Amino acid sequence: MTTNAVPPPSGRTRVLLVDDHDLIRKGLRHAFERDRQFEVVGEAGTAAEAVRQAGALHPDVVIMDLRLPDGSGLEATRTLRKSSATMGIVVLTMYAGDDQLFGALEAGASAFVPKTAPADEVVAAARHAASAPSAFTAADLAEAMKRRLTPSGPQLSPRESQVLKLLAEGMSVSGIAKQLFVSESTAKTHISKLYEKLGAANRAQALMTALRLGLLQAPDAPNLS
Repeated sequence: MTTNAVPPPSGRTRVLLVDDHDLIRKGLRHAFERDRQFEVVGEAGTAAEAVRQAGALHPDVVIMDLRLPDGSGLEATRTLRKSSATMGIVVLTMYAGDDQLFGALEAGASAFVPKTAPADEVVAAARHAASAPSAFTAADLAEAMKRRLTPSGPQLSPRESQVLKLLAEGMSVSGIAKQLFVSESTAKTHISKLYEKLGAANRAQALMTALRLGLLQAPDAPNLS
């Protein structure tokens, strides 16, 4: 990807939206079009298309989804950062745990925002990314740094802690999915990552390890089935 033929500035911050869900892109476009500072110059639904369009359109800011059909948004972020030190890159994700946050930081992103955040926060992150592309920002950055610097066993994301509590309550995968308003596939992914962090092969091992590490309070009658 080359960045030699940069188009003349329009006076507005040029934004490229990258997400594989059309509705999310439309929502983001609406949010940015309400702010006269920004101009949405393109949209992409895959990592490859994001890199191609960034090379053709030379946006000031890229809003990058973490999970894309053809690969990771972090890989695309690394590629874009190698090609430009001045491009702002905002990583937007449903999976806003510490691992994802630090992954975005290490990939060269300018900001990290969960998809659960209001649209105004995404716009604010884009404003930051445009003015200071190399200065990483995230709402939970200070707490995440504290957790990384003072580890006390496996570091669970807020969602993983929720899943652990629901597992301890004896909920099934479908019950956990309904409680968290996610698909069963997503619930299984959360459970799998939780098991991996705890070094467990099943629910019983996960709960016993969590109790030993103080990640759970011992219930009166734990359900380890």
